[in-house]
Formats: sequence, structure tokens, C-alpha cells
Amino acid sequence: MKKLIGPFTQILPLSGLPLKGALNDEQLQIIPQGGVLTEDGLIVEVDDFEKLRKDNREAEVEEVAGQQVLLPGFIDCHTHLCFAGDRSKDYALRIAGKSYLEIAKAGGGIWDSVTQTRQASKEQLAELLLQRIDRHAKDGVTTIEIKSGYGLKLEEELKQLRAIKLAAANSKVDLIATCLAAHILPKDFFGVASEYLEYVLNNLLPKVKKENLANRVDIFIEESAFNTTNATSYLRVAKQMGFDVTVHADQFTTGGSEVAVNVGAVSADHLEASTEKEIKRLAASETVAVALPGASLGLGMGFAPARELLNAGASLAIASDWNPGSAPMGDLLMQASVLSAYEKLTTAEVFAGLTFRAAKALNLHDRGAFEKGKLADMQAYPCADYREILYHQGKLKPNQVWKEGICLNQN
Repeated sequence: MKKLIGPFTQILPLSGLPLKGALNDEQLQIIPQGGVLTEDGLIVEVDDFEKLRKDNREAEVEEVAGQQVLLPGFIDCHTHLCFAGDRSKDYALRIAGKSYLEIAKAGGGIWDSVTQTRQASKEQLAELLLQRIDRHAKDGVTTIEIKSGYGLKLEEELKQLRAIKLAAANSKVDLIATCLAAHILPKDFFGVASEYLEYVLNNLLPKVKKENLANRVDIFIEESAFNTTNATSYLRVAKQMGFDVTVHADQFTTGGSEVAVNVGAVSADHLEASTEKEIKRLAASETVAVALPGASLGLGMGFAPARELLNAGASLAIASDWNPGSAPMGDLLMQASVLSAYEKLTTAEVFAGLTFRAAKALNLHDRGAFEKGKLADMQAYPCADYREILYHQGKLKPNQVWKEGICLNQN
């Protein structure tokens, strides 16, 4: 049955905008006093509310009250939400002056989260995950990518991915799992990096594929993780196995984004260390550049060169990197608002980076804009002008969120 939702003071469909390059706010279509006609969880039409009501008298009407601005649901295309414990000790050391690499070498960092996550059961991980998902959903995030990478051995990685699958069966929003078994070389693996990656390819990824636990594979290319040569071989084999691939790239040193482009990765994420050479290479490719401002805030370091990437013609998505170590905040809209102030991103560029361009980073084509046949994933903000959303720098939250046309909350 068709359902008409509205009227909204403003609707920003974010449809018809380019997937790459800079955007200005004049390119945004704004529908005043609009409505959204849905059927079976999909967008049918977006237009003037009274016109839609007159033309669709058989439709169920879900009226909204007060002034509200409607956007597509946000898509967080890079998170590490499946974990146990915290890394508050790491954070205290960081703000006292220790570097990320110094903390990792002293026994903190990712390995600390591995230890704590291994101690949790699949059910415990799923329950913790659902709590974080619920918070994200209330903030208007209707699709969430979630990585493994805190197991780092066969059964523990499978446990994490199974926990994500268990949570997905009980989640209000969509979860997209990514296998990040190549996060760092495990301390309890007695071999070199290339041998560990071979072990993952031969033993873990076939099980991931068989159980349909993930269709994406990620790797961290960095001094503390894996080098470009090993990563290139690993990603090419993973692609041959049928996985989409993505890369933790250029966070502290360059090299990772070049691998991402060369292997045809769907995205290259982080990019804080990217220079003009990396920016031009990404812009000339179909690989989405993903900025992670939460990691910059958590580590006290510079942001990815978002303005330069867009000016060069790249596709830029923005994600939270929500994780227990470098990005514990997990507030996607606040992080994107701060990034926009520092990098001088237009409202159109931020909204694009949180919606349809983030969908491209996940190789999803059925969401991120209000177009006929796409998912009716929506969020409404209690304001009269879309510009108020970033103006409040993340403090203005949606008061209603819909997943496939079904309202998840009503404040």
C-alpha cells in the first residue's frame, strides 16, 4: 500500500547531483511544503504534499507536525563498532603527549582492543553493538558499515563477523560487514606479514564467503600494519575471490591510496597524509576518498585534505571511524560539521558526503537520495531552514527517522 509522509517545511532530495567533484549550495533542490510518497519501503515520488495527497487519495497519510527539514538517512561508511572494552588509558596518554605509534609499541593501541574483544562472547559483542547502533539510528544514520579486525585469528574474526550478523538480524537499520582481519600483524602469529595474509586468504576468507558474513575486505597499510607490496597482493586475490576491497590509506604516511587506486578499491579511507600527488591520483580514479574527521579529533592531528580532493574532482564521503581507540566519539554529524568549518566544505558537499557519495563508497546503489525506486530512508530535523543543521555543529538532532518508510522514533 502507498503511504504519503509529510508535509515537511523543506525536503532536500539530493537527487541528480554528481558523484564526483565540488558542489555549491545553489545546486541543491529544495521542495517547500513537500511530501514523500512511498510503497513497500521504496520512494515513489517526492513533490508538493497537497498535490501528492490530491493525486493519491488511496494512500495512507502519515502527517508530521511543526517545522521540519527532511534529508535522506545518513550512511556511515567506515566504523569499527564491534568491540568490547575501551581504550581510555590510550586517550589519557595521547593527550599527555604520547604518539599513536608510541602507545601501540608499548602494548596499547589496536592490540589492547583485540585482547578485550577476544574475551567477549559473540552474544556479548552483538549486544554491545546493538547499543551503539541504536544511538547512531537516533542520530539519523540508517546504514552502517562495521568492520571486524579485533579478533585477528580465524575463530575470533569469525566470532566478530557472526556477532555483526546476529546484530543485523535484530537491528532497525542496515549493517554492512567488512572483514578487516588485515588490521595489524597479530602478536600471537609466529610468522611474517606475508605469511599471515596468506593464512587469511586460504583459511578465513573462504569461511567468510561460505557463511555469507561479509562481501567486503579491508587492510590497514601503515608502518604499524602492512606494507604496500603485501597489501597489493592480498587485495588482488580477495577481489578474485569476489570481495569488494577497501583500504585504510595514507593515515600517517602515503602509499596506501596508490594501492587502492591500482587495485580498483571502492574506497580509500583516512587520507590525512595525502599530498597533491595522491589527491590527483584519487581524483582521476573511481575510488571514493573517505574523510574520517573523528580520527583527526581523537588523535589531535590534521584533517584529510577534503577541500583539495573535491577541487581536484574526487568523490568525497565522510564517515565517523567510530572505534574504541582513535575515534571514540562516534557522532557523525558533529564530526562532519567540524570538518566543514576547517576544510571550508559547502552544505551540499557535506550532505552529499554523508549520503549518496557514502553509498558509492559501499558500492550501494539503492539509497542516499530521494529517487524513484530507492529506499525510503529518511530523517527530519526540527527546523525551518536546512542551513540550521550544520550551523548547530551536531547539536541539532533529527526528531524523526524512517527506515524503508517506517518511522523508528517520534520525539
